[in-house]
Amino acid sequence: MAVVRRDRVEAWVRAYEEAWRTAGTERLAELFTADVTYRPGPWGPAVRGLVELSEFWEAERSGPDERFTMTSEVVALDAETAVVRVEVHYDEAAAGAWRDLWVLRFSAGGRCALFEEWPHAAPAGGGDPT
Repeated sequence: MAVVRRDRVEAWVRAYEEAWRTAGTERLAELFTADVTYRPGPWGPAVRGLVELSEFWEAERSGPDERFTMTSEVVALDAETAVVRVEVHYDEAAAGAWRDLWVLRFSAGGRCALFEEWPHAAPAGGGDPT
């Protein structure tokens, strides 16, 4: 069983953001296990494996020039599992702001084997920024 540390989870989240902002999907193998289960929402179907994840990423992002700011905070750690609160503000008004919880389960090698996102869009007209 892997035991995650706060500093390693924070570094992983930074690397995730860097990968999102990098053209292509080659860096996904640095972040995720080959058989990763990636749930972009709590109820929809999971994306399984690096090939499906690569296709999903390319379809979901605008590209490496996508303009947004992202902040994160590790809120819980338990053995191989971490919960991270992530806030994203897009420069494009249509994309708005999001506050998410990420549930991450790491393998012994430090790559993520399970990624589950609970995304919440800001209400129309904004919301409480705290």
